[in-house]
Amino acid sequence: MIAVQISLKMCYDNSMLREKLKEAILKEVKDAFKVNLSLEEIEIEKPREKENGDYSSPVSFSLAKKLKKDPSKIAKEISRNLKREEWRVEEKGGFINFFFSDKVLFDKAKEGVKFNKKNKLAVVDYSSPNIAKSFGIGHLRSTIIGQAMVNIYRALGWKVVGLNYLGDWGTQYGKLIFQIKKEGVKEEDLTIEEMERLYVKFHKEAKENPDLEEKGREWFRKLEEGDKEAMRIWEICSKKSLKEFEETYRILGVEIDKIDPESFYKEKAKEIIKEAKDKKIARESKGALIIDLPNLPPAMLLKSGGGTTYFARDLAAVKYRVEKWTPDLFIYEVGSDQKLHLRQLFEAVSLFGWAPKESFFHMAHGLFRKKGGKMSTRKGETIHLKEVLNKVMEGAKEMTDDKEVARQVGIGAIKYQDLKRDYRRDIIFDWEEMLSLKGNSGPYLQYSAVRARSVLDKSKKKPSYKGELNKEERDILSQTALFNEVIEEAGKSFSPSLICQSAYNLACSFNTFYSKHQIIGVKEEEKRLAIAESVFKTLEKALSLLSIEIPLKM
Repeated sequence: MIAVQISLKMCYDNSMLREKLKEAILKEVKDAFKVNLSLEEIEIEKPREKENGDYSSPVSFSLAKKLKKDPSKIAKEISRNLKREEWRVEEKGGFINFFFSDKVLFDKAKEGVKFNKKNKLAVVDYSSPNIAKSFGIGHLRSTIIGQAMVNIYRALGWKVVGLNYLGDWGTQYGKLIFQIKKEGVKEEDLTIEEMERLYVKFHKEAKENPDLEEKGREWFRKLEEGDKEAMRIWEICSKKSLKEFEETYRILGVEIDKIDPESFYKEKAKEIIKEAKDKKIARESKGALIIDLPNLPPAMLLKSGGGTTYFARDLAAVKYRVEKWTPDLFIYEVGSDQKLHLRQLFEAVSLFGWAPKESFFHMAHGLFRKKGGKMSTRKGETIHLKEVLNKVMEGAKEMTDDKEVARQVGIGAIKYQDLKRDYRRDIIFDWEEMLSLKGNSGPYLQYSAVRARSVLDKSKKKPSYKGELNKEERDILSQTALFNEVIEEAGKSFSPSLICQSAYNLACSFNTFYSKHQIIGVKEEEKRLAIAESVFKTLEKALSLLSIEIPLKM
């Protein structure tokens, strides 16, 4: 997949500090070597090792080749006149390392996270559970990761529309309706659990009697044609499912802007089919209507029996979103098992000419798997999210007697366990890991934030962002002062895990500082209160981006 940051890179705030460093290097290269470079040719990076500075700039291979000199010699010559009041400079192995002054770190830390508003809009498609099924652990990833991306892009100054593309249309609902009618299940008995049981039973019976598959397709055709009985049962299933989903989102603390059900596009899909024919994009094949795509398998718009496809409805959804919002970026937070489908979708959108495919990005998250392979609803193998939430909140009660704090800690643990990973990785479901409240965990970050806030609450003095920094204080402010860049990079690379890693590193640094240095009742109290305030505000921002609450006490 083409990384959309290529076409959107100018939509982000470049750090003013980075720009100043680039301009200073540019001037020295011109003065020392009479060579003109562009700002884009100068790379500024955040070193992994603290001893290599707050920022570092490598001498590029192209510059070394142009000057016919060793990168280390070039770096030494550039560094000679780069010292400023704002920073000191060291050359190391062809890298120019910058160490900001205490005043710069204090000023940036006091300013906090700040981004200019952008005239850019992103649509984020996430969560998207299927009705008539319990909210499974599999949809947890899309919900949590998608919400984090909504939060991150809003923090970066974008307008964001979060959409819940509810799976409420398709042949599977014809199968469910058939089974409901077959067993004569009453409306009042049609719980989510009962719907799931019926769906699993249909597939077990269809293995023995394949003719049942056609019965399911017949009922879906009735549904598409607006048959009153089919519509009545479908609406019952939909309303009961939505009620359960709303409760799940409430517990998770997730607020999605708009429910965007697949059924909304059932008529609009027919318009897409007409447009495909008019533009000569589609062709008939064995009674079906398909689109040929370059270097990909063809995609089906219309089945041989006349029914519209999931693909046609997805295309209708894209066109609707383009016409309603004209997004600059479309993020699809959908499992990796949908890679081919979404590649086909983005390619087809390009053929229709609605939007460039480079403005689409598939966050293909890895799947929750059991040790034997993929979980399957049809086989009744899913793990219900409700069960996980109840267990983790029960475990959190060991840390507190307060029910609300237990909820915040438990939900925070679940979210962080997921978000701290690279989203592309599959996860083997493990109860012990899922319920972990220790180590690099959400509760550890929550506890660190509560500790920092309690220091501020206990002191009668006000934080003062000035003074001379010791090693631990400098380490902390270097992290809080430059947290803006972590958010920028998380947006560019679609990686909430960067927020997690940065927040965890900061929490560790603060707890080390807290154990070594007294804060209240010493002459450095006001300065150290500023350290604690900077830590709290940064952790507060980081956790809010992850949709993790900070309890009042722990």
